[in-house]
Amino acid sequence: MDSNHKPYNYVSSFSRIDDILSAPAGNYEETHELPDRDKLTYSNGFYAQCTAVFADIRKSSSLPEKYKRPKLAKLYRAYISEMVAIMNGSEQAREVNIVGDGVWAVFNTPNKSHIDDVFAMIARCNSLIKVLNYKLAKAGYSDPIAVGIGAAYGRALMIKAGYSGSGISDIVYMGDVVNKAAKLAAKGSSGFMVPPIMLDENFQCNLKEENKKLVERSWNYECYTADVVNVAMEDWYKENCK
Repeated sequence: MDSNHKPYNYVSSFSRIDDILSAPAGNYEETHELPDRDKLTYSNGFYAQCTAVFADIRKSSSLPEKYKRPKLAKLYRAYISEMVAIMNGSEQAREVNIVGDGVWAVFNTPNKSHIDDVFAMIARCNSLIKVLNYKLAKAGYSDPIAVGIGAAYGRALMIKAGYSGSGISDIVYMGDVVNKAAKLAAKGSSGFMVPPIMLDENFQCNLKEENKKLVERSWNYECYTADVVNVAMEDWYKENCK
């Protein structure tokens, strides 16, 4: 959000710190699913079951050495635009965020079937990279990009954070589920023959049996791995990208 340059008052600032730190613990409620945003205030929060998914480009720090700024900007825009489109298109999506070259989202998954829906969404993300790399090559990009996708299921703390009264705020998700998903994404596509998709055990054990057959236990990475694709997108790729 744009800055509105509201003057800083240190006395008011110190008072706000006291108000935040003295808030009763009872203001933080445990719930089975993510509540609506409008239930959040600057003095409450929710511990909710959810799924976090991160998708990051591997070795992105080397991309500025390969491509000049206009070309680099187009690559990032194409990747981020369509990765956001896929995550945002999920009925379970609650928040979609962009951090640098990474896209991550929080999904409301109170039922086991919702985990399978997120798994299907991850397959679409993986298929997108195949098509994107084909189109990048056609547009003169010398090297394909590799993306790691990490997913974890668990409980996150959901709070409203920002400067009360300024109009500048955001919803923040904290906890192991978010950290795990980010770390798993960093492992995906991290080396030769390393699968792009990394899933934590809580996510894997909630998949239906049909989908469990599509993932494998990796003792090296201490998680479950997969390289699943969306069938319709894969068919389109085979027909149009060869």
